[in-house]
Amino acid sequence: MESGCTHLSIVTSILSEDEEGALCFFAVGGSSAGGGRASSGSAAADAVTCNPLELSPCIGAITSSQPPSRTCCDKVREQRPCLCGYLKDPNLRQYVNSPNARRVATTCGVPIPTC
Repeated sequence: MESGCTHLSIVTSILSEDEEGALCFFAVGGSSAGGGRASSGSAAADAVTCNPLELSPCIGAITSSQPPSRTCCDKVREQRPCLCGYLKDPNLRQYVNSPNARRVATTCGVPIPTC
């Protein structure tokens, strides 16, 4: 595990290597994706705090072919105004733009934005 992820050791002890990498990435690398609010200008977007860690209930579905949980879909819908920011972030892009992440978004009824 990367040194910046040592605080996640208890949580990651039950995760696969791929899931551990994704969780570590969301927790450490994701901070550059904007820990602030979405900037689309709408009132709904202004109320959302963009935090890729909010998508952690989706790790299993993103790193495997398992279907997303209801909690995962709720979080994807909640973070929808943030997706362009995540797609533009080179540290997050590989996770958010992966085929499984796209499948999760589609299954949850959230269109992949064109940014």
